[in-house]
This record gives sequence, structure tokens and C-alpha cells, in this order.
Amino acid sequence: MKPELKPRHKGLTLRQQNNLWAYAFIAVPVIYFFLVRVWPTLSSFNVSLHSWNIVSTNRPFVGLDNYKQMYADPIFRKALYNTLRYVLIGVPAQMVIALGIALLIQRVVKFAGVFRTAYFIPFITSAVAVSWVWRFMFMRHSGLINGILLKLGFPQQGFLNDPQQALWVIAASIIWQGLGFQIVIFLAGLLTIPQMYYEAAQIDGASEWQIFKNITIPLLNPTIVFSSVLATIRFLQTFTQIVNMSSQGRGGPLNSTLSVVLHIYQTAFERFNMGYASAMTVVLFLIIMAITIFQLKVLTKKFEY
Repeated sequence: MKPELKPRHKGLTLRQQNNLWAYAFIAVPVIYFFLVRVWPTLSSFNVSLHSWNIVSTNRPFVGLDNYKQMYADPIFRKALYNTLRYVLIGVPAQMVIALGIALLIQRVVKFAGVFRTAYFIPFITSAVAVSWVWRFMFMRHSGLINGILLKLGFPQQGFLNDPQQALWVIAASIIWQGLGFQIVIFLAGLLTIPQMYYEAAQIDGASEWQIFKNITIPLLNPTIVFSSVLATIRFLQTFTQIVNMSSQGRGGPLNSTLSVVLHIYQTAFERFNMGYASAMTVVLFLIIMAITIFQLKVLTKKFEY
């Protein structure tokens, strides 16, 4: 005797029922993304048009006054300049080093997994812990690096206490910690390149540089674009390393390491000026979006194959 089939919902086919369930499951993360990402972004723009102090209920509409204040704020200009320096120093250095290491690991026959793991461990380590280790290493009087320099006969360096060097040290720590992620991404991209292209180039007598320039880089284009966009966003949002490595965690010395995100945090939660902080948040969002679109267009055209 055949088992009795359950009746379908009235007017719905099996395909339509499956589609409804699919949309129901997709709706959960979409709603979460809207509540956590989209709605706060729209709210920030609304708050940026008011004189919004979190300790006061009087929040008058001021229009673009917060944006005018930002234009005249020397500290914001310094923070924006520092943030762009983090990007210009960190993104190219991290990608070049990561790609070089990925190419070397790809050639390793034994223990390749060990090397991948060793490089990836810093990425999954707490950024706070990594920052404090780097801070101890680059201390002026008792740091490991200065100790080595003195033994080698070089003068002691200020590092995190020197306005000319502090940003470079923090950028180096971010580059080092993020290398593992970039290496794994590049290794995955290199595995997608068919070996027959390399074999054909070797038969034609192409050099290693010609193979790298004309085969590896063009076919690695999607990976390069993806990695550069993520790295740029990460450096534009630099915060944790500055708080834990800079002088008193305030972007010192002399605001030489202050980033836009840290300046937003100080404005919002130390001076309670949410309107001005929200205006800076909107500007940072627009900068990230503009740079991302620029990268997607320029890099894709540059390495078109």
C-alpha cells in the first residue's frame, strides 16, 4: 500500500513552496545586515545634521555646520593625512610581501602546510596582544630592537616616541599581522591558474620574469583586486593598533599616528559630540566607497588579459 502524500498548500506548486522557504531563510541575514549596517549608516547621516550631544536632550538641527567644522578642524586634517599614509604604506607593502611569500610557498614540496599555518597564526591572534608585543619590542630604553641596534653599534631610536617613526612602526605591525590572510588568498588564486600556460611558456623559452609578468599577474587579477580592496578598507579603519601602541593610546606623539577612526571615537565617547563624530563617519564612509570603486575600475583595466 502506497503511503499517503501530504497535501500541498492551496494554489502553490512544490517549486513555489521551495522558493518561499529559500526567500525566508535568505531574509534573516538580509534583515540583520539592514539593521546592523544600513540603518546605522542612514542614522549617522541624520545625526550629522544636528548638534547632538548624548548628555543633552536638546539636539537642534544645524544643517551642514558639522561638515564646515570638519573642514576647519586641523586635527581632523591631520588624522585624515595619517590615515591615507597608513593606506599608501601598508597596502602595497603587504600585498607585495604576501605575493612573494605565496610564490615561494607554492614551490615548497614538503611542509607547505606548516609554513601556511605559521604565517596565518598572527592573523587569528588578538590584535591587542600583537600590538602590546610590538610595543614592548620598540620601547625606547628597554625594547628588544633598540637593544639589538646598540649591540651592533647603531644609535638608539625613538620609534614609538618619535613623531617621524611612530606611524611607520604601527603600519609595520598591521602589515605583519595581516600577511597570513593575504598569503592564503594569493595561494588560492595561484591554484586557479592552469599549469598548461606555464608549461607552454617554458617550452617557448620564456624567462621567470616574463612568465610572472605575462601569465601570473594577469590571471591573478581577480585575486589582486579582492585583496587590495580588503586591505585598503582594513587600513582605512585602523584603530586597535593605534590605541594600544601610541603614546597613552591617543594617537601620539603630537597626533603623528592619529587615525580618522580614533578621532571619531574620541569625539563621540570622550567629548560626547555625536553630531560632529557622525559627520566624520559619513565622510569616512564616502572615502572608503570612492576608493573601493576606483580600485575596482582601475585595477581591473590595468591587468586586463
